[in-house]
Amino acid sequence: MSSFKKSAFITKSYNVSSISQEYTLKAIGSSNIALIKYWGKKNGQIPANPSISYTLTKSHTCSELICSPRKNKTDDFSIKVVFFGKERSDFLPKIREFFKRILPYCLYLLDFDFVLNTHNNFPHSSGIASSASSMSALALCICELESHMGITLSEDFLLKKASFLSRLGSGSACRSIYSGLVVWGAHEKIIGSDDHYAIPYPYEVHKVFHRFNNFILLVDISPKKVSSTLGHKLMNKHPYAKERFLAAYKNIQELIFILKNGDVEAFGTLIEHEALSLHAMMMTAYPSFVLMKPDTLKIIEKVWNLRREQKISLYFTLDAGANVHLLYPEKDIEKIQDFINQELPMYTLENKFIRDSCRYD
Repeated sequence: MSSFKKSAFITKSYNVSSISQEYTLKAIGSSNIALIKYWGKKNGQIPANPSISYTLTKSHTCSELICSPRKNKTDDFSIKVVFFGKERSDFLPKIREFFKRILPYCLYLLDFDFVLNTHNNFPHSSGIASSASSMSALALCICELESHMGITLSEDFLLKKASFLSRLGSGSACRSIYSGLVVWGAHEKIIGSDDHYAIPYPYEVHKVFHRFNNFILLVDISPKKVSSTLGHKLMNKHPYAKERFLAAYKNIQELIFILKNGDVEAFGTLIEHEALSLHAMMMTAYPSFVLMKPDTLKIIEKVWNLRREQKISLYFTLDAGANVHLLYPEKDIEKIQDFINQELPMYTLENKFIRDSCRYD
C-alpha cells in the first residue's frame, strides 16, 4: 500500500496570465467494468472496500473544456455544461459540487469561465459507468490546464492527480484514468494501492486475460430509479455491510492468483458471484431496491444454460443497473457471438447492444 499525502496534489504556484485568451482542452474518459465491486464509501469519497476493474476500449465520453480568463473574479464558479450540443442546467449541480471538492487542490478554477462540451457514445445514467467516464475526462482536462500555466507535470504524476481529482466527482472514475486492469483502494497484497487514487494493476497477468471481449446487452437505458450515490449511502447501516466488505477484500486476493495462473473458469465464477453480491446488497438494504429487470435474469439464465450444456467460457457481470456485461476470452469467440446474436437480442431494448473489449498491455 502507498503512503498518501494530499499536499502533493495541491497546486501551489501557477501563472494564470499565461492563458490570455479562450483555450480549449480535450480529453476522452473511458467507461470501466468492475470485476471486484466497490459498493459503500466513507467520508471523502473513500471506498469501503478495494476494487479491481477492466477499462473498456470503446465505450467512452469525449469532453472539451473551454477556458476563458475571468475579467471579474468572484468566489463562485462560472460553469456552463453542454451535452450533445444542448445546454443542460440539470447537470450543473454535480459539476459544481465536483469543483467545490477539488478547489483546495486547484485554486485556479476561480480564475476562469468554463464551458464543458461533452457527449457519450453510450447511454448515461443507466449503469454503464457514465459518471466514471465523464468525470475522468473532465479531470484530465483540468490537469492538462495546469500544464498551460507554467506547471511541469510528469505524465505519471498528471495521471495520478487526475485519478485523485476524478475520485472526488465519482469514485469509480479514478479507475477510468488508466487502461487495462486497474486497482482502487488500499489492499495489503497490492503494492502501491491507495484509497485516494487508482493504480494500474501491478502484477503478472496471464496472456488469456490480456484481451477479453465485453458484450454489453442494453436491457434498460432509462436513468436509474435509485442512484449509485444513494445506493452507497444505504450501505452505511446495511445489516450485511461488514461481511460484504470482508468478502470483497478476500476476493481480491483470490483474483490476484487467478489473473496470474489464467484460470478462466475460476475468473468467471468469481466475477459472477461479485455481480450477484452487489445486487444482493441492494435488495437487502433498507429501504430495499431492485435494479435488475426480468430480462436481466433471463439473460443470466441463458448464459448459465449455455455453459452447462456446451462448456463454453461465457460469463456475466453487472454494474449498478439492469444491463448485462458478457465477458469471454478469444477461445470459442465465434460460437459465443453466434449465441449472443441468435439467443439474446430479444431480451434487450430494441435489440440494442454494445460490442466492446478489455485489454491489458
